[in-house]
Amino acid sequence: MRELSAVDVVGVVGAGTMGNGIAQVAATAGYDVVMRDVEPEYVERGLDSVEDSLDRLAGKDALDEEPAAIRDRIAGTTDLDDLAAADVVVEAVIEDLDVKRDVFDDLDRVTDDDAVLATNTSTLSITSVASATDRASDVVGLHFMNPVPIMDGVEVVVGERTDPAVVDFAHAFAADLGKETWEADDKPGFVTNRILMPWINEGIRAYDEGVAEKADVDRGMKLGTNVPMGPLELADHIGLDVALDASETLHEELGDRYKPAYLLKRKVEAGDLGKKTGRGFYEYE
Repeated sequence: MRELSAVDVVGVVGAGTMGNGIAQVAATAGYDVVMRDVEPEYVERGLDSVEDSLDRLAGKDALDEEPAAIRDRIAGTTDLDDLAAADVVVEAVIEDLDVKRDVFDDLDRVTDDDAVLATNTSTLSITSVASATDRASDVVGLHFMNPVPIMDGVEVVVGERTDPAVVDFAHAFAADLGKETWEADDKPGFVTNRILMPWINEGIRAYDEGVAEKADVDRGMKLGTNVPMGPLELADHIGLDVALDASETLHEELGDRYKPAYLLKRKVEAGDLGKKTGRGFYEYE
């Protein structure tokens, strides 16, 4: 299966922020979706997030259907075997190579031989993830941006053995979900995080070293470069733990220019992870 017209069921592994967002946009595009996580409460939390997001979009007249009709196309499960009918599966679990490899080993066993297997990783090697399977040619990176229902972009990442037909399919599938794509080779950080993480870390260092107050670091970058968020505000929205993990991965792969800022590590150690915990560089209700 390399034709978009052959896709009926989309599988999503992981019901967290990225996973439930991917499930939502796939269901909004008309696909039946099976969203799997390891615990029932994670699945329920993911489904609740989808409902809340759909209601907000409906309130802005941004949906062509009633929210309930879209929500009804998403089935939640804790059983990976329920993904057997999926024509394409997008993995969106934690950013840990061993965990992702375990998931892909299981997906290789559970899914049909012609299913496309995609990973939403933002920094890890597609080739390393794919090597856990016996069909590396069917594995591709589909790096969605957060929040998935709002952000237009998807990064298509090509592993060492990804079949060109699978790459073409990934672009077409993302476009059918209403996204625009760009393509990256399987090198650390791809396009977005390779450039974004040093930018965030340098913004944190500028604040920590007294170049400017945090609001002025962000204001300066917004007004000076026309970005919608400055580096500290964006780090809070991404999650400081996520930014630290990505920075540490890139530091290991690419050297000292990717070294995480000291204040970023200190914030994570203190449990101030950004918007999701109510406190990061800024405070949130």
